[in-house]
Amino acid sequence: MTQIAFIGLGHMGLPMARNLLKNGFAVTAFDLVAEALSAFAQDGGKTAASAAEAIKGASVVVSMLPASRHVEGLYLGDSGLLQQIVPGTLVLECSTIAPDSARKVHAAAAAKGIALLDAPVSGGTAGAAAGTLTFMVGGKAEDLEKARPILAAMGKNIFHAGPDGAGQVAKVCNNQLLAVHMIGTAEAMALGVASGLDPAVLAEIMRQSSGGNWSLEKYNPWPGVMENVPASKGYSGGFMAELMTKDLGLAQEAAQATGSSTPMGALALQIYRMLLKQGDGKLDFSAVQKLFVE
Repeated sequence: MTQIAFIGLGHMGLPMARNLLKNGFAVTAFDLVAEALSAFAQDGGKTAASAAEAIKGASVVVSMLPASRHVEGLYLGDSGLLQQIVPGTLVLECSTIAPDSARKVHAAAAAKGIALLDAPVSGGTAGAAAGTLTFMVGGKAEDLEKARPILAAMGKNIFHAGPDGAGQVAKVCNNQLLAVHMIGTAEAMALGVASGLDPAVLAEIMRQSSGGNWSLEKYNPWPGVMENVPASKGYSGGFMAELMTKDLGLAQEAAQATGSSTPMGALALQIYRMLLKQGDGKLDFSAVQKLFVE
């Protein structure tokens, strides 16, 4: 049985680790939050007192952390995991981080004889729970083939985006577009409701017309239009606005590094920063709707 160490049991990591268990993998997990470890233990998973303890005996390491600094802190430096992971181990780094940060960790892993893939995900907490995530993978194709059965236990779409860091580039491009069409959807919904339209009727008209997009189809930001989405639950759960803001910042860093023009992405970043200044950073990113409603 494949032994997997899973580092990071947050909103995404916990359901991902649970799906590995459901698919017959032996998983030992670590997180800084005791409640997360307790929840995983209740599912039958093993827990560890530290990341270093979790990787003992593991042939695969999966990490799902909030930001670049957490990933670099976990893997790099004299006390980082790359000093302790056995050569030949496969590392799947599923956090969304800066492409340059991913490349830095790739290089350090390669120097130790450790196969590493940057494999950020799309699909949100619902996709993580259902095992239907999309993985955008950067790294060697042969390493991806080794990782495919593990990724398939957590997702249904697995794309090889390209070499080291390419998965992160694909992810920040995707999330920039997601933010832009969520903001556009929220703006249009507010305009229609302010003009007297029923929000559910308006949403269906736009969904079936040329304005149709993922936010209208799966994740409408107007409360009550769709069941079981964050907007109808006080914007709780889902993908936090502060994380969307982080990803939009990463997209702007990539734009600056490549000399790319991304005016919509830059504006989306400013709009989400406004939402954070309202104190709504912990709400789902569809709470951007609140900026368009008095």
